[in-house]
Amino acid sequence: MKRLTLKGVLIPTVCLFVICLVVTALLAGTNLLTKDTIAQQTVLKEQNSRKEVLPAAETFDGVDADGDGTADYYQGLDASGRTAGYVFITESKGYGGAIKVMTGITSDAQVSGVVLLEQEETPGLGANAAQESFREQYVGPAPEDGFTVLKNGGASADNEVDALTGATISSKAVTEAVNQALTVFWEIQAKGGAN
Repeated sequence: MKRLTLKGVLIPTVCLFVICLVVTALLAGTNLLTKDTIAQQTVLKEQNSRKEVLPAAETFDGVDADGDGTADYYQGLDASGRTAGYVFITESKGYGGAIKVMTGITSDAQVSGVVLLEQEETPGLGANAAQESFREQYVGPAPEDGFTVLKNGGASADNEVDALTGATISSKAVTEAVNQALTVFWEIQAKGGAN
């Protein structure tokens, strides 16, 4: 059996440390090089999603309701400058983590679209919430009391949503995020809208 020596332990340890240091530096460098591009892609995705959830709007103005310098929601304006509706970005906790949802609501209280911006749900189960067949359940009249998730299907009322099979937590999370948007929308309506 071979005896351990200081040289026999020290050389592999130093080599491993140097390799880890180089790999860490390369990863940090890659992150620095790509963070601006990733941020630009995120902004572009949000811009495209706003148009998708509120197609009647030509332009979008950010509204800073709480005065912190960031847009709390977007007011969509049609070609003549009138309010076409609003776009809200809300977040809720799903099974796999946070689910970020964008909801468009027209000025005449119709949910015009729902898009999942971010989600980490289980592929084939909760991730199916991003599919149009699930999201289109929200399109229609905007209920003042929000949407309700039905676990065993059979949604028939405008405010009922069929849960995804095997993904009730994800279904409820998306619904909670949409309901947050509805709450803000109805608050805006109670104040006479924004223009």
